[in-house]
Amino acid sequence: MKNRLLVIFVFSLLFSFTSCTFQKIVKNGTVDEKYEAAVKLYNQKDYSRALQLFDQLVGAMRATDKSQKIYYYYSYCYYNQRDFTMASYYFKRYATNFPNTVEAEECMYMAAYCNYMNSPDYSLDQTTTYEALKDLQLFTNTYPTSKRVSECNDLMDQLRLKLEMKDYKIAKMYYRMDDYAAAIKGFTNIVKDFPDSPHKEEILFLVVKSYYKYAYQSIEERQKDRHSGVVLAYNELISQFPQSKYAAEASDMKERSKKELEVLSHRTLIR
Repeated sequence: MKNRLLVIFVFSLLFSFTSCTFQKIVKNGTVDEKYEAAVKLYNQKDYSRALQLFDQLVGAMRATDKSQKIYYYYSYCYYNQRDFTMASYYFKRYATNFPNTVEAEECMYMAAYCNYMNSPDYSLDQTTTYEALKDLQLFTNTYPTSKRVSECNDLMDQLRLKLEMKDYKIAKMYYRMDDYAAAIKGFTNIVKDFPDSPHKEEILFLVVKSYYKYAYQSIEERQKDRHSGVVLAYNELISQFPQSKYAAEASDMKERSKKELEVLSHRTLIR
């Protein structure tokens, strides 16, 4: 028990001394002392206190040969504290201010990666996701031979899946609300924007079904176009998925719509 208390007492003294020394450097240290202490704290993974010192040094040493290194450490301090918004900002500034350095490629990638890390769940606003996609694409365009390009492509695929999922859920919501016009538009846009969607077969089927239900929801003057939409949507489904699990149900709707088209054409001739 006594040994344990002694250890705690010694550690308390060391912490108090270290904290006191740190505060003296923060308040009265020279630029070089602050830089040396900041790097030491960074290497000790004490990113919070290192950041306090680097924060003072960013402006004070802007015109010196250490400015480049300060921005590098500064960016990673934010990154290691999971403040990806600030980290992305400073990584991007590093890549812009020091484009010819060895670390420029790394920092440009990290700026994009931080936005990727900030990308929220698909149900939330996707502004950051679009920003991440733009930055990742910019990196691959700027450094096409980089070993990081493959990882960037993987990250972009993950982000696109998130955007596709958001649009997919919205289109299905319209479908469940019987707003078939909005559902058709939503599903059609997904196929156009995300041609490799894992939901593509289901989406093409839901376009058939939406047109079919929309036709019976419409006034007679609009039914011809919507029943024709059923036939065209069915043909698209079967052309892309000849063995579709939805083929039988889709075919039944297509045949019903063809019969309705015959009836509508007959009525038009009579008139």
